[in-house]
Amino acid sequence: MAHAPDTDVGLYRTVRLIRLFEERAVELVRSGDVVGGIHPYTGQEAIAAGVCAALRVDDVITSTHRGHGHVLAKGADPARVLAELAGRATGLNRGRGGSMHAADFGLGILGANAIVGANGAITAGAAWAARQEGGDRVAVSFFGDGAVNQGVLLEAMNLAALWRLPVLFVCENNGYATTLTVADAVAGTITGRGEAFGIPSVTVDGMDPRTVLDAAREAVDRARAGGGPSLVECLTYRFDAHHTWEHRARVRYRDDDEVRTGRERDPVVIQGARLTGEERERVDAEVRSTLDAAVAFALDSPHPDPAGALDHLYATGMRPRPGGGG
Repeated sequence: MAHAPDTDVGLYRTVRLIRLFEERAVELVRSGDVVGGIHPYTGQEAIAAGVCAALRVDDVITSTHRGHGHVLAKGADPARVLAELAGRATGLNRGRGGSMHAADFGLGILGANAIVGANGAITAGAAWAARQEGGDRVAVSFFGDGAVNQGVLLEAMNLAALWRLPVLFVCENNGYATTLTVADAVAGTITGRGEAFGIPSVTVDGMDPRTVLDAAREAVDRARAGGGPSLVECLTYRFDAHHTWEHRARVRYRDDDEVRTGRERDPVVIQGARLTGEERERVDAEVRSTLDAAVAFALDSPHPDPAGALDHLYATGMRPRPGGGG
């Protein structure tokens, strides 16, 4: 039986799906089927689940280099997302986007973005466009603590506040910008960035899906009613490496005690405790089956034909001239 994403069962299914998806994706990195590695979202699942559960299908999101969770929570097909990571022609973007550029415009997923903080401007533009169309769609920008010192994000906040755009800025504060701590990088506070522009800003427990949902729903309702942008800082912890490259390099910037403490509050466990054992078992079995099928689909899918490498470069369908120079 399907459950709405904003119910306790729905939230659990989303965090469980993201967790198992990331575990399977890491396995495929190790086997060489996903080339180049990924940025695992493990530990931060409550944020994607809670925020996206507050959205409509026609609302839009922009994501980050650590974006699989956002894409899945917004409703993307896990099989096509995994095929995209594996560079297969059946992927969301025909294998051309990979882990850091997955998009599905039909679901309001305007794309992950490998440039830190860059998606804020895209979100503001999408919100402005929605307002010009006369609708009440809301746009969400996910970003990490490492993005709050990037000028383009601050410019986007300024315009969103100035024009009262329907934007929700969501900061996933996991304590580190790669290996640099927030304490060593951020003067003042993250919510203070939003408050400086007159944007309502709150800090919430980013490990609890229901808490995130409540904060997101309030901000989304405000934006939809014409109240302008909000900033929600979600305090979270990244359970895995910044990038799977660390699994080989053994970079040491967090001690074992910190990691152990950070993992004590697990979004999957927190949300799972709100279900009966029977409900958890049913959802777990469904998610495992979904991911088994997704892995098989991805690995059975063909790689893109190199002959089409220059396709889709232009929206008009125009192709570069053979051998053409700059």
